[in-house]
Amino acid sequence: MDTEFAVNMAKERGLDLVEVAPDARPPVCKILDYGKYKYQQKKKEHDAKKKQHQVVIKEVRVRPKIDEHDLETKMRKAREFLEAGDKLQVNMLFRGREHQFRDRGMVVMQDIKERLSDVSKCEREPSRDGHRVIMVLQPLKTK
Repeated sequence: MDTEFAVNMAKERGLDLVEVAPDARPPVCKILDYGKYKYQQKKKEHDAKKKQHQVVIKEVRVRPKIDEHDLETKMRKAREFLEAGDKLQVNMLFRGREHQFRDRGMVVMQDIKERLSDVSKCEREPSRDGHRVIMVLQPLKTK
């Protein structure tokens, strides 16, 4: 249809001629209320953003000589993070003479990994990074 004819049709109805597919050959236009169209597009984008889940990396810090009760408390919080769908970074810091007992630190990290195995899988195995050992766990697929 001729462009001028389409514009006149739109004016008669009190609406706008809006190009909805400019890349198509020939370009596709619609006669509609442009303000309402923009509002609906904005609302669709907003609803799409609502349904997205941004993955956040939460951190739990532990020490190599951590007590059993303290470790249980940390694991309870870590489980909450994983069940919420967030990744978890377990960070173990060694200070002073603790550097001599890195094997003890690795045992604690493996224990943490086993305790959380029902809600997570290991994305990054425990590895040394200077004065710390870092492990990253990601949640299992949620229902």
